[in-house]
Amino acid sequence: MKRIALLLACLTLPAFHVLAAEPVKDAAKPAINLDIGTPPVIVVKHALAQRTSRLVRFYEAGEIGLGKDGFIYLRDSAKMSLAKRQIAEKLIDVENEERKALIQALADSNHRRDAEPEVWELMRERWHQQWKSGWWLRDAAGKWSRKP
Repeated sequence: MKRIALLLACLTLPAFHVLAAEPVKDAAKPAINLDIGTPPVIVVKHALAQRTSRLVRFYEAGEIGLGKDGFIYLRDSAKMSLAKRQIAEKLIDVENEERKALIQALADSNHRRDAEPEVWELMRERWHQQWKSGWWLRDAAGKWSRKP
């Protein structure tokens, strides 16, 4: 009986190997849902939303702005006191880390960890659209301009 089971296992093994080795062709990847409501995404979005109220005063003063890459940067600290600059830098550091965490949480929640670059691009577009007129944007070359 053991020999029959071993023989059957040997006969089916090559067929499995051939099936497993063939790449999947024309498999459509599911679209990324940026509004997915899994607990990790909700937690990060909530933290980002709470920090926004503290960042707005820096955005409106033109002291910090949004980069083309989706991160927040210190733009003009010449008129800032040392204490205010330190607050801004800390907020920026935490904000940018949470933006990275959001991208990972969105990719994981969409079961598409391989799609982090795609999620980044989608979120960059969303952040640029949400940016208010008059706030500062930084292009890929590092040049600052106000959003019309």
